[in-house]
Order: sequence, then structure tokens, then C-alpha cells
Amino acid sequence: MVCMLNSPSRKFRHRHGWGPPFAHPAGPAPAGPPRILLVGHPNVGKSALFNRLTGQYVTVSNYPGTTVEIASGHCRALGPDVTIVDTPGMYSLMPMTEEERVASDMLFAGKIHAVVHVVDAKNLERMLGLTLQLIEAGLPLILVLNMLDEARELGVRIDLGRLEAALGVPVVATVSTTGEGLPELMRRLREPPRPSPLTLAYGSILEEGLSRIAARLDAAPGSAGVSARARASLLLQGDVREQQRLLRTTGEREAAAILDIVADTRQRLTHSPHYYITLALRLRAAQITAECVTQPATAGRRAQVFLDRLLTRPWTAYPLLALVLYFALYKFVGQFGAGTLVDFLETNVFEKHINPWAVRVTAMLIPWQPLRELVTGEYGLITLGLRYALAIVLPIVTAFFLVFAILEDSGYLPRLALLVDRGFKSLGLTGRAVIPLVLGFGCDTMATLVTRTLETRRERIICTLLLALAIPCSAQLGVILALLAGHRGALLVWAGVCAGMLALAGYLAAQLLPGEPPNFYMEVPPLRLPTLSNVFVKTYSRVVWYVREILPLFLLASVLLWFGQITHVLQLTLRLIRPAVHLIGLPDEASVAFLFGFFRRDYGAAGLYDLQKNGVLSGNQLTVAAITLTLFLPCVAQFFVMLKERGVRTTLWITAGILIVAFTVGFLTHQVLSWSGVRL
Repeated sequence: MVCMLNSPSRKFRHRHGWGPPFAHPAGPAPAGPPRILLVGHPNVGKSALFNRLTGQYVTVSNYPGTTVEIASGHCRALGPDVTIVDTPGMYSLMPMTEEERVASDMLFAGKIHAVVHVVDAKNLERMLGLTLQLIEAGLPLILVLNMLDEARELGVRIDLGRLEAALGVPVVATVSTTGEGLPELMRRLREPPRPSPLTLAYGSILEEGLSRIAARLDAAPGSAGVSARARASLLLQGDVREQQRLLRTTGEREAAAILDIVADTRQRLTHSPHYYITLALRLRAAQITAECVTQPATAGRRAQVFLDRLLTRPWTAYPLLALVLYFALYKFVGQFGAGTLVDFLETNVFEKHINPWAVRVTAMLIPWQPLRELVTGEYGLITLGLRYALAIVLPIVTAFFLVFAILEDSGYLPRLALLVDRGFKSLGLTGRAVIPLVLGFGCDTMATLVTRTLETRRERIICTLLLALAIPCSAQLGVILALLAGHRGALLVWAGVCAGMLALAGYLAAQLLPGEPPNFYMEVPPLRLPTLSNVFVKTYSRVVWYVREILPLFLLASVLLWFGQITHVLQLTLRLIRPAVHLIGLPDEASVAFLFGFFRRDYGAAGLYDLQKNGVLSGNQLTVAAITLTLFLPCVAQFFVMLKERGVRTTLWITAGILIVAFTVGFLTHQVLSWSGVRL
């Protein structure tokens, strides 16, 4: 359970330099069975190991008071009373992001059977700093050296016995993708590990301060299972969360006395306590690694460094990015997914078999014309809802999810983040935002949820705006690429206008929204060949998510359109839309596509597909329609997620601005094409 704290008095906060209290500070130890926490840096295989341990017995829920999702489950071999939790990635006990704060809270919440620190065996030295912090916290720790197969391939050799003796905690080597080392880990988990006797030294001044603070903390109730020395270290480093725990557990007077020691110690130091503590952790990690790890020959590392340079240096990285976009998005998603697969499913499956069969069956079984229209009419559940969802959108989404899983598992996306970081700074974002923005090309709704991983509220608002305005989802993108594939000039105009609006909107938002420029840091995993099984599992799980979450929305849209048709509300709505559609130079029939786009962007794109197929739109009109629809309102699902994530006021401002921008840009594009005499 997470409890709300009473805010400290204004005088107390001012005296000790406190900022505003967090909305969800850590509470007392939760009731319930003992837990096994999987902790570690991002991209070390925690989730794969979690899946190996728990199998199908998994639940996913938001951590109380946050938007961070936590996966938990049970392992039959360890008994039904032990819960295994996959915590968010963290680099240190001194949290910087919401994910790190949640992981830290869970370590401080008590009822811990074991803490399994999962590290990348290839990069042990870099990750041992967190191991040493967990040891100093007195937690029941097991160190898991994961990705052992990749370490072997690079020639990394680790003496497990010597490492275990140096750290004083159990050490297990695993390969989470194959299950290697899992039996040994299970054996170690059956008995709670004992705290390590290892100690660290930070210099005389810091040690004196740590001792004085820890002595006072030992005399008062503290966070369950975490040593007083570790809490003292966090206080010296200025951790606001620990200050809040201090006030809750000791009272204002004792907390003030302890914070006076903190202030006195910090004043006597030349540098910040964080500097000395980090330096000591790095030196000890380097010492242990030198004793226990044999580094590989330089050839393998040279190849890795060479590839890293190719993917992060602008002169080579941008041409490679262009190739990735061309072959992955344009050729595979656009031409194969939106062309070959869509043509087959729509023409050969729906138009030749499913639709005629559905019309015959409904004619025999349903005597009422309005109900027959609901099933197989112009806006029928089968002839429109299922056809759009399964024949037009599903193959495109599947193709994109497959590409995204390959890029994700290869380690390319973090390098892309490094590449674009400098340019993203002008948009008020960091390279880290490339993950939700790229994911937006798959599904803007899912990508809006992923904006939670960004550091500040300002970044999350800017990224949400860009996703809603100028990032087409895979279904919409695939249909538009298929529509414009035969008009190369139209494709270039569409891409240029949308990219320009993305840059302009981000720049203006960065200038208008208050806040400091964001800082960027990200774990960069090694490049690796994706495992086919992992790629297919990720693709399958995301496709299942699409079918479960999005298919009902298509069917609901069909019902609403049918209801609007029989009540004449649809015709009235179309008449209201037509003046705006005429303003951008489109015929009356295009109003339906924009109405569809209100329900789902890809629905609207599929409506354009029908118009283009019937020869209603010229090349110029198709270009204007594609631009306006790309910049049009977010779909219903994305709109509701925006309400949940950003709040009503921010969502309404973003939505109103997007509606104005979409038709303004469409009008200007139409006028420029008309005045210039260009025929696309």
C-alpha cells in the first residue's frame, strides 16, 4: 500500500531545502506474502527471466498513485505464497525518473524474500555499482549474470566463485532466452540469501557523517529491510523521497536534527556527497571486475565499436536510417502490408467470399431491413467494420509490429535515440522520445501510453501533441503510402508538409511551454541478431492487443454510423462538415472519410482508399486529403488515453489546436497547388 503523507510545515521545508512533496511517497510495508523482486538496468533481460519464472501466471497493473505498470506473478516451483515482481529499470537507489522511484519504493516497502539483481554479463563493471548499493542496503541479494551466451561469444570469461567471494552474495549465470542456469537460480531462491558482509569506504568526512546519521536512524523505526547506512547515504545525496520517509518515521524534531548533520557534512566536503559515493562505487566495481573477469580479445569489441559508429555518426547513420525507412516502412509495411496483403484479404477474401455469404445469410435470417443494414449494409458490422479492421488495417499493423520488434531486439532504437537527440532538443525533447514517436507509427494510442517514460511533464505534453498531430499510425500510414505510391510527387509533398508541421509544432511548443531543457541519458544495449522466437512472440502479443482493444472500436463505429444513418444524424453531420471539406478543395464524398477519421484515423484513411479506388479524387485532391487527414483529430481511443494521461484541459487544447491546424494546412496546400498550376 502507498500512503499519502501530510505535507511538512512550510518553515521545515524552507529550512532544509525541500521541494514540493511527491504525489505518491512510499508508505509502510505492505501486507501480503513475501516477494521476490527482479531489479536491474533496462535491457538486461529482466522481463525474459520473469517470463521464464512465472510462465502464464502473470498480472499487470499500475503501481498505486503512478502510471507505471508492474508485472507480478507466481512460480509453482517456489510455492503459491511467493510473489515475483518485475520492477521497472533502475540505475541507482538514487532515483531520477518515475520508473526508478517506483523500483526504489518497492525495495523500501519490506516483505522481501529475495532481491534478484539481473545484470548484463558483458557489461558487469558498469552494473556492479547498483549491486554494491543493494549490498550496502542490507537486502537479501542474488546476483544474476544474464546474457551469458553473448558474453561467451565475445570472449568474456567470469570466475563465478571468485566474484561470489568478493561480493559475499550468491552469483548465478543465466541465459534467460533459453533457460540456461534457471535450475541453479531456483535452488538459490528456495532459501532467503543472507546479507553480505562487504563494506565500502567513502573517506573520513563522509564516513563520520554516515555514522552519526545511521546511529540516529538505528534508534528510530526505519524502512523495513533497508540498512540505516543506506538511508543515511541517500539523505546525504539529497534524496527527497528519503527525506519524506525520515519525517514520517522520526517526527519533525528528530528529522531536523538529522538534516542538520546532513547540512554540516555537505558543507565540509569539497564536492557533493554524490560525487564521492559514485566515485567509490566505480573504483570498487573496477577492482572487483579486474579480479574476476577476463576481457575478450579486441577483435570482437572492434567490430562492435565500428558498427556503433556507423549507426551513431551522422554521415553514415542518416543514410542508413533512410534505408531502414525505405525498406522497412515503405517497401515492407507500405507496399507488401498495405498493398499485397490488403489486396488479397479485401478482394479475394471479403469481396469474393465473406461479404456475399454474409448478405445471403442475413437475407435469409433477418426479415427487417434496418437490421440487415446493420450487419451487411453500407456501414455494416461485416461489410464495413470487419472489412476495415481485418482486411485493411490488421495486415498493415501486423507488418509494422514485425518490423518494430526486429528493430527493438537488434538494439537499433537506442542508437537512433542518440542520433536524433541534438535535433530533438529544439523540439523540447530528448533522444529518448524517439521510442514513443517511432512506436506511434505502429499505434498512436499505445505510443501515448509510452510517453510515461519521458522525464518531465513538459516533454510528455510535447510528445503527446506531436503524436496526435503529425505521426500517422501504421494502418493510416500504410493506406496513405499505398494511395500515394503511384503519385511520387504527391508522396513527396505529403511527407514534406507533415514533417515540416511536426518540426514547427514541436519548436513552437518548446518555446511556449514553461520548463527547463531536458537532460538525456539512456542505456545502450549491444547490437545483436534478433531471436526469431522473441520477434514472433512480441508481434503476436501486440496483434492480439490490437484485436482485443481496437476491433471493438471499429464495430462500435459501424453501429454509430448505422444509427446516424437511420436517424438522419449522419446526413446532418456530413452537411456540417462539407463547407470545411469544400474549403480545402475536396468533393462532398470526402466528408465521409473525415467523419470516419473522427472514430479512427485509419478508418478515415480506409475511406480515402475507397474514394481513390472509385476514381473520385484527382492527384492534387488526394494529396490535400492525405495531408489534412494525417494532421486531423486523434482517433477516439487515442483521445480517451490523452484524457487519462494529460487531463481534460490539456487534451481539449491539443484537440482544438489540431483541428484548426489540419484544415488551415489543407487549405494552404490546396491554394499553393492551384496557384502554381502543379498537377500531381
